[in-house]
Amino acid sequence: MGVTMNVLFLGFGYVARATARQLAQSAQMAATTRDAAKAETLRAQGITPVLTGAGGHGLNDAVRDASHILVSAPPGEAGDPFMASIDPDLLKERWVGYLSTTGVYGDRRGGWAFEWDRLNPVEPRSVRRAEAEAGWHAAGARLFRLAGIYGPGYSTFDKLREGRARRIVKPGQVFSRIHVDDIVSALLLAMARPEVTGVFNLADDCPCPQPIVVEEAARLLGVEPPIEEAFDKGAMSPMQASFYTANRRVSNARAKQVLGWRPAYPSYREGLAAIYAAEKASTAPAP
Repeated sequence: MGVTMNVLFLGFGYVARATARQLAQSAQMAATTRDAAKAETLRAQGITPVLTGAGGHGLNDAVRDASHILVSAPPGEAGDPFMASIDPDLLKERWVGYLSTTGVYGDRRGGWAFEWDRLNPVEPRSVRRAEAEAGWHAAGARLFRLAGIYGPGYSTFDKLREGRARRIVKPGQVFSRIHVDDIVSALLLAMARPEVTGVFNLADDCPCPQPIVVEEAARLLGVEPPIEEAFDKGAMSPMQASFYTANRRVSNARAKQVLGWRPAYPSYREGLAAIYAAEKASTAPAP
């Protein structure tokens, strides 16, 4: 990728920020925001803010200026927050990537989910996501269906420190997950190959039960893991319980074959170890 890349982020959350950090030396960047204060923060990072919402303008101008567009904002009850405001003819001339979720596959009863499978979203937010990704796919976007995201500042370590970690035991239940850096590496490979289109699952190689991830994080921190709890929907928030309504393993074979992608963190073990090592290095006293 050369310096001529001009990347527009529609939404600037955790994954988008990590992608921007990797592109800082090789691309011009712009990002949407609804907040004037956040716009100043973006400018300080060398990113051109594009104000949206009340008083916002220039979205189509920003799209016109972009060579690559990464859409990461989730849909709300009213649908996708950007699609209706963008001239679809502009999208046809640009690389567009849409960050979706593996939640669109619904329940596979522990079986594998592949990109060509029929979608069967269960939760309302997954239904909205399936509808939004269908619109972006029709506009020519590549779809990246993300498993459970974790990374620095957004991991089981943080939950343990804040007292929010739980070891929920539901026999046979597994989850797929992915380190944020592995998402970014796949996106950069896809951006560099505009001829590659379609749908990609992004997940690590190790679907597994949630409790063993908590146990490994606790081991690294040198603390006792929280006690095991049998799954009880009534003892959880609706959001927490919703994650257990579907049980699936997510295949990453297509991303490996088509993009030549390999996760740097093929399981939670390598991912957690890398986060822990970086945290230790950042807090070590200067020599």
